[in-house]
Amino acid sequence: MSNRYWTAVRRAAAGAGAVTLAVLLSACGGDGGGDADNGGKEPEKAGSTSSMPSGQDKPEEAGPTTPGASQTLATIDGSNGFQIVIHSAVRDQGGFLTVTGTLKNTTGKMLVAPSNWNGQELNVKRTGPSLAGATLVDKVDKKRYYVLRDTEGYPLTTTGISAVKAGESISVFAQFPAPPATTAQVDFQLPLMPPATIEIS
Repeated sequence: MSNRYWTAVRRAAAGAGAVTLAVLLSACGGDGGGDADNGGKEPEKAGSTSSMPSGQDKPEEAGPTTPGASQTLATIDGSNGFQIVIHSAVRDQGGFLTVTGTLKNTTGKMLVAPSNWNGQELNVKRTGPSLAGATLVDKVDKKRYYVLRDTEGYPLTTTGISAVKAGESISVFAQFPAPPATTAQVDFQLPLMPPATIEIS
């Protein structure tokens, strides 16, 4: 066969291949532009809205706050530079009394929490620095209540209090057995700090 014949055949094959390629690109790339624009995500349906309005940032999560910090039942100033503000003393349905407050270093230097605050029991000493030595005194019924312990002997109070930076405030709590319902006041006592009378709510 002549060279002209094979040249015609090659041209026909090339033309057919171009047509086939064009058809394939048209069939597969109909939504290709949309996928590229949307990062591969499906386009939103008409009338749908995103979870956050455009231009609005995600709200920040609230940081730690002191429960009932706006209320003050008592302010205790110690000679060591520590101050404790008692915010609440609330009875729980389970027969507990939870005291919340703020411990503050009122000096211009770092203070180390006294070891007396930890309590004297071996079980609570192993938890490290805490307020396990705190007590409540019911002067009417002449009873003293200690910080509750769990089944493993750990105190139900703030732990990990060791060094407090200058001017720093720490939210604290301690849970005690609840006095009788007729008792409206108790004295909160922490070693090396003067006692303070607080109202039970």
